[in-house]
Amino acid sequence: MTFTRYAIYFAPPQDARWAAFATSWLGWDMETGRKVAQPVLEGVDVAAVTEVPRKYGLHATIKPPFRLRSGCSVAELQDACALLAARQAPVTLDGLEIARLGRFLALRTRGDEGALNTLAAACVRDLDMFRAPAPQAELDRRRAAGLTAQQETNLDHWGYPYVMESFRFHITLSGKLDKATLAAVQAVLQSQLAPLLPTPFHITDLALVGEAEDGRFHLIHRYALSG
Repeated sequence: MTFTRYAIYFAPPQDARWAAFATSWLGWDMETGRKVAQPVLEGVDVAAVTEVPRKYGLHATIKPPFRLRSGCSVAELQDACALLAARQAPVTLDGLEIARLGRFLALRTRGDEGALNTLAAACVRDLDMFRAPAPQAELDRRRAAGLTAQQETNLDHWGYPYVMESFRFHITLSGKLDKATLAAVQAVLQSQLAPLLPTPFHITDLALVGEAEDGRFHLIHRYALSG
């Protein structure tokens, strides 16, 4: 399969009950590259709520999607991912919780995020040689959202505003919702998903993923953190 962009994700283990539910919730399994049936839940239009994040699959972005630089090969990127993961240790946090981030819902970590932020920064920095410069239209679109000085610096240097000091680990569960829908969906997820969430929460590998021409993301390979 040909991919237009690549990214480094945290991709939850599919054998975990919470991940199986959340994958079904979104309706796209990037590990198998297939649509999955979404749950039917009273009072919530799950398909509409998850329309925006569906194509990305269940994940947390570690290194944001990027186009491969001219002269670099996918095989070289894969080798670099393997070397990076071999230098990085697994990360353990206290757990996950359902949280509001502005107008959308996500899973956020509980506990000290220092090691997690260090891991994310290493991925952004050490794989940047493979990133082609972002098109000007993409940069303009990012700036139109309104950026802090730090986010503007990140955009110039790394091609994405929400990295390094501006990074916030999160696993997106919805698109932007109005206040009433946000409350209703949060209540459903608190009932259905929250009891399944892990304590503690372990990150033991990194996932190289690719964006197909239809915009959907697919898992290419997992790299164990073994440093």
